[in-house]
Amino acid sequence: MHAVYFPPEVGGLESHVFYLCRALAREGHRVDVVTSRSRSGLPRYEVVNGVGVWRTWMPARNTPGWATHAFASLPRFRALARGADVLHAQDIAAVIPGMVGRWAGGAPLVTTYHTSHFLRRADSAFWRPIFRRFLEAADYNLAASEEIARVGEAIAPGVSVEPLANGVETSIFRRVEPSLPAPNAGRRRLLVPRRLFEKNGVEYFVRALPLIAREADVEAVVVGDGPQRARLEALADELGVAGRIRFMGARPHAEMPGLLSSAALAVFPSLMEATSVAALESMACELPVAASRVGGLPELVDETVGGLFRPADPADLARAVVGLLGRTDLAALGAEARRRVVERWSNARLAARHLEIYEALTNPTRVTGGGARGRP
Repeated sequence: MHAVYFPPEVGGLESHVFYLCRALAREGHRVDVVTSRSRSGLPRYEVVNGVGVWRTWMPARNTPGWATHAFASLPRFRALARGADVLHAQDIAAVIPGMVGRWAGGAPLVTTYHTSHFLRRADSAFWRPIFRRFLEAADYNLAASEEIARVGEAIAPGVSVEPLANGVETSIFRRVEPSLPAPNAGRRRLLVPRRLFEKNGVEYFVRALPLIAREADVEAVVVGDGPQRARLEALADELGVAGRIRFMGARPHAEMPGLLSSAALAVFPSLMEATSVAALESMACELPVAASRVGGLPELVDETVGGLFRPADPADLARAVVGLLGRTDLAALGAEARRRVVERWSNARLAARHLEIYEALTNPTRVTGGGARGRP
């Protein structure tokens, strides 16, 4: 595996790669991950839950930094590729090391396109031919949502991209004892598990909060940090809702089940989204979800587990949240949300499908579905 980030970093890509690799290792496979030394003090090599983790230099958390990391990681990835049966590039920057590794060792290459960075750059005159080359080079392409898969196939006609939503470790993400004190009597708590970047749309939740508070007694907890934090805290104060919203900053992944179990509803005001692991984690904790109608979110959320609203529209966000809080069957919605995650989006299912693909690529007599070149 090659992935730009890996725990202790927190995010959808990081949890996807970690839990997938752990599941494969538990099945008896040898798994190595080449990733970035994204924080000072992280070891260059360690074994995490049976997975070998190799960290190489990355100068910055931006496009040039990711590209530099990809090239800096080539010697390590190429050396590991010589003994590998399958190579898997888990983000855009990982594809070039994957291509080099395949040339060095001959193992088939799988790619997964996870994030909104792919969608944002898909129409770029610079990036589109690069993406086409990446898609054509892989032996099998995966995408974290139907939207990303459709865009990928449009970029590279004749190439198949299988949509395969990210998974959730349902044994960990389940309803547990709340870790936050109960709200005051009659008050309902909303949880917004979003990093504070523009694409996650938290500004529109803050703008909706006064409208929600007119109709329902609520408080909000935002879990996540980022460059917009000071601006959003100032906006909450300006709108008169600073007393109703708490910005907790980033929290360790292990704390999320308790935080999610402390709320009545999770809200995802994203402006752009692939498959939201955080939304699936909320659902696995039996929490109904209100989400913007963008990207992969409508593939996860409907009226049986929550509700959708127009992105960047505080009034429609408030309408959806107030409507859900007014329902008497929120617990039933939460139970259905967990049942659906266990059935469709568990990490056990995700790992099983990956193994089918890997085994088909290394044993071409097996047939498992569509691929980049129709091999498996």
